[in-house]
Amino acid sequence: MRKLFVKEVFHMDKISIIVPVYNEEEAIKIFYDKITEVSAKIEAEFEFIFVNDGSKDKTLDIVKEYARHDSRVRFVSFSRNFGKEAAMYAGLQASEGDYVAIMDVDLQDPPDLIPEMYNTLLEKEYDCVATKRQTRKGENPIISFCSRLFYKLINKMTKTEIVDGARDYRLMTRQMVNSILEVTEYNRFSKGIFSWVGFNTKWIAYDNIERSAGKTKWNFWKLFFYALDGITAFSTAPLMIATLAGILFCLLAFIMIIVIIVRTCTYGDPVSGWPSLVCIILFVSGVQLFCLGIMGQYMSKEYMEIKNRPIYIVKETEKDL
Repeated sequence: MRKLFVKEVFHMDKISIIVPVYNEEEAIKIFYDKITEVSAKIEAEFEFIFVNDGSKDKTLDIVKEYARHDSRVRFVSFSRNFGKEAAMYAGLQASEGDYVAIMDVDLQDPPDLIPEMYNTLLEKEYDCVATKRQTRKGENPIISFCSRLFYKLINKMTKTEIVDGARDYRLMTRQMVNSILEVTEYNRFSKGIFSWVGFNTKWIAYDNIERSAGKTKWNFWKLFFYALDGITAFSTAPLMIATLAGILFCLLAFIMIIVIIVRTCTYGDPVSGWPSLVCIILFVSGVQLFCLGIMGQYMSKEYMEIKNRPIYIVKETEKDL
């Protein structure tokens, strides 16, 4: 009687690391050396997906050189700058891993946390291990204040909880990544999308870390409009505020009309007070323009969605080498 030997097939997990880059020629080498060092400590396959967001320096050339000598390195290069949100989405679409991480190339997202994040997901209790900054040491005080204010406002305006200090840096299961990819909207706010899709998330807090090299691409106004996009993407509260402001000023106008009629009938002086009337008109006009601006924000987003333009356009990938 012959014995049958069944060969056990061992499946090794694959981890995809998505790294959006834009004019980061100074930081890439430092990041590559660090991520390869950390990946060597984990029993899993890796792929490093650099998403070049229309860089104008030598970023793409450096990534191509790594791709030629390291089969784990992949890249997606855009035809122009489409923004970090588009880059993250492109990276998620290109990823093939059982687990997928998103992180910045400047090492403000410490790669040393990846082993802990991976081991946590292996326990099957969580679907995502995300990170948040517990301090903002080294950050501009004005930006820090505005950031905290933003998180307070958006959590009051929307049912989707967004953790204060949350980073895009996180490791997710394939199931969660596939759910995120089903959210195909053009105007993306990933911090909100990560929370909106649900799934159990564990948070790891760490102190703020300075960039390893290069300069940040964010300034106050970019952060301001990014915050505005986040609020309008996940809340209709601004429209409600505009509506309530309209109702309030209609009531005030009605009261003022009654006051003027009574005053005219009593004192016979319909002309006095015109300077204050001009101020009131200017103030109300300002409120009206503010409310129109809010409505314009929502209409512009709807306009972009209706046009159905692609979120990004790929110029080349590692397959073109």
